[in-house]
Amino acid sequence: MSGTGSPEITGDGRGLKIVVVAASWHTTVMDGLLAGALRALEAAAVEQVTVVRVPGTVELTVAASAAARGGADAVVALGVVVRGGTPHFDYVCQSVTYGLTEVALRTGVPVGFGVLTCNNEMQARDRAGLPGSHEDKGAEAAAAAVATVGALRALAPSAV
Repeated sequence: MSGTGSPEITGDGRGLKIVVVAASWHTTVMDGLLAGALRALEAAAVEQVTVVRVPGTVELTVAASAAARGGADAVVALGVVVRGGTPHFDYVCQSVTYGLTEVALRTGVPVGFGVLTCNNEMQARDRAGLPGSHEDKGAEAAAAAVATVGALRALAPSAV
């Protein structure tokens, strides 16, 4: 399981504006990821949370870019791509990974990466923070986004 050895991620989210962009495909998995992200943001004391739903995982990049340019302190991107019988999976995964990385690098706004790239629906459900899941990638992505804001502020307090 990929979660083996994962660190405890914590951060103080007081005063932060966080935007969660979430895809709409695979409703059960997405609802679990979103619920996990919202729990983690609440645990970090984030009070300003905006949730934006987009049609699919590819659309996360443009929504994350708009959120970052619109004043968000961090963005949490949530999506799921399940492998099918065509190369579509590879193109979507590569595009979204590259796009969200570019958003963070070009804007300086952390993007918590909560995009599941799974071989099947069961793998996705096992990572979605649902009852019986082994991992909660939505919560992990949100916690990472908040913690990264803190890390960036420690590196350059006047720049963030």
